[in-house]
Amino acid sequence: MKTSKLDIADYLDSKEMIAEYLNSVLEEGDDADVINAIGHIAKAIGMTKIAEETGMSRPSLYKALSDGSKPQFATIMKVIKAIGGQIQVNPI
Repeated sequence: MKTSKLDIADYLDSKEMIAEYLNSVLEEGDDADVINAIGHIAKAIGMTKIAEETGMSRPSLYKALSDGSKPQFATIMKVIKAIGGQIQVNPI
């Protein structure tokens, strides 16, 4: 029997689903998980669209959001804005 790899980007089809996914990863994951999640979201929306909105090239975007990458904070902020998100701090 052949199995296929689950691609979370296939399920990120609404702003609400994207927000829930990213908030969950921010709460439970580490920095690598957050970078991967942002990459999944960018893929779901479309890397070409995200590249245009951030002013980055698609190859640079893929490289910045790949496994093991350590993107600059400015890059993460550009991508979060391009995916329609924002960072907000709440007291715990």
